[in-house]
Amino acid sequence: MTRPTSLDAVILDYNGVIGLQPTRANWLRLVRTASWPEDDLAGFQRAFWNARDLYDAGQLSDLAYWAHVLGAHPGSRLLRELLAADTAMWTETDERVLAVLRRAHATGLPMLLLSNAPAHLSTVLDTHEWRLMMTQALYSARLQACKPDPAAYHHALQATGVRDPRRVLFVDDRADNCQAAVRLGLRTLHYTGSSDALQEALVLAA
Repeated sequence: MTRPTSLDAVILDYNGVIGLQPTRANWLRLVRTASWPEDDLAGFQRAFWNARDLYDAGQLSDLAYWAHVLGAHPGSRLLRELLAADTAMWTETDERVLAVLRRAHATGLPMLLLSNAPAHLSTVLDTHEWRLMMTQALYSARLQACKPDPAAYHHALQATGVRDPRRVLFVDDRADNCQAAVRLGLRTLHYTGSSDALQEALVLAA
């Protein structure tokens, strides 16, 4: 891959781009850990997502978040088990995407991570090998701002050091996050699972 001459940096989402979406088996492991009825997966997922934005934004502790999901405070042992199962859901990566990013990284193209993620998961993601390709990793829990809040993008743009947002490509699997980036002047790729589309976006940016 040749480094695109009109692109100075790439801002990448994690889950749904680098990270694979959780499988049903992942969800069921978490359901069982929580002692939630397995035949009510939809109900568990509603409870899981209901306060997730606050958790991702660092406004709820691990204990407060899981107490909200379960309707009661978990003990310390159960909390550790819930954190382990939750984190395991989000740490499987897409090797096709990583292969594209490795080629881009080899050209010297700066890449930065901007992810909505709680503090515990952020710490784990920072230990992964692919993280070394990122010049920086910005997580919502540390920024206390979740995409599509403009503040999250401003932090990321500042971290790239690029003055002109038109020379930065933002990649995310959520359309609303991409729309927010467009309003700030960034180039965008709404990623829908095609690593070829990602490579093409990097090449055609030249």
